[in-house]
Amino acid sequence: QVQLVESGGGSVQPGGSLRLSCAVSGFSVSNYVMSWYRQTPGKERERVAYLTSSGDITNYADFVKGRFTISRNNAQNTLTLQMNNLQPEDTAVYFCRGFATWGQGTQVTVSS
Repeated sequence: QVQLVESGGGSVQPGGSLRLSCAVSGFSVSNYVMSWYRQTPGKERERVAYLTSSGDITNYADFVKGRFTISRNNAQNTLTLQMNNLQPEDTAVYFCRGFATWGQGTQVTVSS
């Protein structure tokens, strides 16, 4: 059974950091494009970053470039999103995606 479970969300002050993890079962993260998305109420889900299955090529949305880093751990079959210098506009529910499957999401709130 394919399952993606996010964790690591929470509340931080502007300028703070969080590390999101996505535990994957049912397929290998090393074999598929893996992505992080986010969504705020009333807006469409938007892609934050993705990581290709070969060559470890990464791509980031302009609004997170230089602040967020996507990576995977093949041995643990997990996907990670390191988020630094968080700003209030980063407040959203963050989702991981792979194998055409979504996780349930984890809330990130940035406020002073």
